[in-house]
Amino acid sequence: MGKKIVVALGGNAILTDDASATAQQKALLETAEYLAEFIIQGNQLIVSHGNGPQVGNLLLQMAGGSTDKNPAMPLDTDVAMTQGSIGYWLQNALGRVLREKGIDRDVATVVTQVLVDANDQAFSNPSKPVGPFYDEAGMKKAKAANSDFTFVEDAGRGYRRVVPSPRPVGVQEYRTINTMVANDIVPISVGGGGVPVVKDGNQLVGREAVIDKDFASEKLAELVHADQLIILTAVDNIYVNFNKPDQKKLEHVTVAELKRYMDENQFAKGSMLPKVQAAIEFVEKSGGTAVVTSLQNVANYLNDGSGTIITK
Repeated sequence: MGKKIVVALGGNAILTDDASATAQQKALLETAEYLAEFIIQGNQLIVSHGNGPQVGNLLLQMAGGSTDKNPAMPLDTDVAMTQGSIGYWLQNALGRVLREKGIDRDVATVVTQVLVDANDQAFSNPSKPVGPFYDEAGMKKAKAANSDFTFVEDAGRGYRRVVPSPRPVGVQEYRTINTMVANDIVPISVGGGGVPVVKDGNQLVGREAVIDKDFASEKLAELVHADQLIILTAVDNIYVNFNKPDQKKLEHVTVAELKRYMDENQFAKGSMLPKVQAAIEFVEKSGGTAVVTSLQNVANYLNDGSGTIITK
């Protein structure tokens, strides 16, 4: 019996140096070859993905063409738009690969709303850079046009808007996703961390925020009772003392060991740290297994278990 697996794709699985639709579709066709291996081995697959570069490019395009009669869309809508575009490319590519391998399986994208707490402290402490860089004059002009925007200086490269990045507390469509899996449909969901929404009576109201896709993938994996959460990134393993002469790759590691490494500040914020935190959260809450490895190492992981495997 196969496993129910949530696979979270990193940005390198989608976007190369060429941001054109054609180039991203080509990259996703290669990605689909790796993902198909999970299905070939009899697993139930749920795919999630990032959208950082894509939503940033969309914000640039909107900023360049916004007028009073044709205004730029709010950030929650931009996330939904990139969920749709990346989902379309990926379901098209994975469907094609599966048909070429003689597998009759539908793939479908769910534009996913992810619930966040309206009182999350992240809303009063925006930290996630999005959109274009501005010089000081451009920043002041953008600020004057959008008084509620927050800008910070970003590593000497100019000013960027920062938005809240709240933790997900639920996934509105998780039952739909489970129904799809039960009917042999491969869902693509919580793209870009999902559209951030808060409850207001009977309404779900979008918020100007960006949810970390690893945390959103963990929450989805937890809700659908997945056996595994697999986070695909740029390296085959998690390392400690990374890029130092005594660096060490982690292969089989427990939650307690990872927490000790976190206390030593072994993992970079905004890079490996959220992946480690999401993996720990999934293992602790579900009792399942989390894996961190690269897209290119998928076949090796499936065949001999290589990668970083996190257990309770």
